[in-house]
Order: sequence, then structure tokens, then C-alpha cells
Amino acid sequence: MKVVILQCAELDLKDLRVYIIKEFSLSTWQKTLLQIKASIGHLAQFPLLGPIPDELRNLNLTQYRQVLSGMNRIIYEVRQNTVYIHVIVDVRRDMPSFLMRRLVR
Repeated sequence: MKVVILQCAELDLKDLRVYIIKEFSLSTWQKTLLQIKASIGHLAQFPLLGPIPDELRNLNLTQYRQVLSGMNRIIYEVRQNTVYIHVIVDVRRDMPSFLMRRLVR
């Protein structure tokens, strides 16, 4: 399947990069990025493997799925032959608050 990383997820990656380098190190960021890329590559082969995130299931948004990549969540949607990456976020973030800020942005 084709994988498309949406602009909002690209912005998430930039935010995540700043956070990880500031709080941990550049080498930690490099390892994290490799994990994220591997997880996204895995989605191209097995797109329906991830469960529906509880926060989104509670909002009846069941078309979205997630996969964990180290300490990060990748939230995506499968439509026809394409996987759309919507969110890449640290698992320690408060997801409802994050989603609310995303809606405002």
C-alpha cells in the first residue's frame, strides 16, 4: 500500500524532534526517527494490524487506527490502497488535550 504522511503529522514530527533533542539527546532523536520510519514502513504491508485508539473509539471515529513505535503513537487511516498518517505523538502526552489543540490548529 501507498503511505502518505499528512502535513499535520509532519508538524508533529518537527515538534517531537525539538522535544526529544531538548529533553534527551540528538542520538535519542535519531534512534526514535529510525523506529518511526520502520513502523510506518510496516504499515504499508500490514495496514489493518493496529487497533482503534480508545480516545477516538469513544468519539465514534472508528476509521482511525494506531501503532506504537517506541514511546510514540502513530495514528493513521486506511482508505482504499492508501495509508494516511494523521498523528505522530509521544505516548506521555495527554491525548484528549492534544486532539483538542489539533482541532484548533
